[in-house]
Amino acid sequence: MLVNFKHLIVTFLFSASLFAQVAQEIAPPDYIKTITFKSNTAESQLPVLKLGEYLNLEFDALNGYEEDYYYEIEHYNYDWTPSVLFKMEYLEGYDKQRIRTYENSFNTLQIYSNYQLTIPNDRTRGLKVSGNYMLKIYNDYDEVVFTRKFMVYENKVNVGVAIKRSRDVRDIESKQTVDITISSSSMQINNPKQNIKTVIVQNNNLNTAISGIQPMYTLGNELIYKYNKETTFWAGNEYLWFENKDVRAANTGIQFINLKDLYHNYLFTNTTRYNKAYTYNPDINGNYLVTAIDATNSSIEADYVWMHFSLLVDALPKNKTIHVYGNFNNYTLDESTKMVYNPEKGVYTNEMLLKQGFYNYKYVVVDTDETIEEGAISGNFWQTENNYKVLVYYRDLGARYDKIIGLGEASSVNITN
Repeated sequence: MLVNFKHLIVTFLFSASLFAQVAQEIAPPDYIKTITFKSNTAESQLPVLKLGEYLNLEFDALNGYEEDYYYEIEHYNYDWTPSVLFKMEYLEGYDKQRIRTYENSFNTLQIYSNYQLTIPNDRTRGLKVSGNYMLKIYNDYDEVVFTRKFMVYENKVNVGVAIKRSRDVRDIESKQTVDITISSSSMQINNPKQNIKTVIVQNNNLNTAISGIQPMYTLGNELIYKYNKETTFWAGNEYLWFENKDVRAANTGIQFINLKDLYHNYLFTNTTRYNKAYTYNPDINGNYLVTAIDATNSSIEADYVWMHFSLLVDALPKNKTIHVYGNFNNYTLDESTKMVYNPEKGVYTNEMLLKQGFYNYKYVVVDTDETIEEGAISGNFWQTENNYKVLVYYRDLGARYDKIIGLGEASSVNITN
């Protein structure tokens, strides 16, 4: 009887782990805008923090109700399935608290409330362990408004990252390969092919991240990743960009301005670049920066503007759509980013409500099966400057969660053959 009971427990635990759901981020409703993670730079970025660093989240609510919002923090495994850790094991203090720091907009046509959350704070005193986390934002009705992933790492291994041109001659003009070397003089890594996992992220976009790659071979105390195809990304092209820190004057990328209920900024019509020669144009790799001229606090003084995008390209088949793509909405593709074809003018158009600032964006083609063709409009060129981050996860024998034991970063600005 005891043997059968033990067998039942093992079976239950195995089934629970087998069917554990992979966590997906919940996109915010229309009235929540400009969700920004900040760290040591002013621009929005992928929230990868060193254990003990501050997490700063900022967002705007445009409904003007000054509603209360609450936050919760959950820990996840490497593959974004729920961790078995209890909250007290990864969180010092407690969550499910109201976000207490918020201000209403000042001297703007669009009324909004700006909310700011910093962790650690007097109630959530810090995170105890590294790994994957999900930040959940709730309203007064205990409904999830939106969620965002973030990662916390420890510096236990050295992660060397080098960017090369594709080693496959068929893709040598259009792809980039990431070579990785992991080493440590202080940490014993047991059974690395089973216990070490890596995630490679291009331009802070988790949607296109490559994961599950094992070390190719071991050289002394170094783990070497030097693959021909497995760690290869489409190189893309430099992002397009505009700046509208002054809504009343045409800045870079803006053709003309119109004032209705809010300011409307009309961008110059973009054209396809896949069939043109590569041109280096410095960008911030898909990120954005909220800024407004003569503002002492852009978080509450920057206004919201209707941005009008237009793209000159032939009409696509019905099974394909064009979207505006960038970190301004966490690389989400939905109806708000979809371009609509105007047969009279022969252009695709979109209008989007964005906060004043400096924005990177590109146009991507999406198929009905949700396949994204990032280079269909802009092209793929091996010379493109991209940012790459490599996260190294480790779970030793008997451990109950996946640590992130190292972070490596590199740019393809100095790409080599």
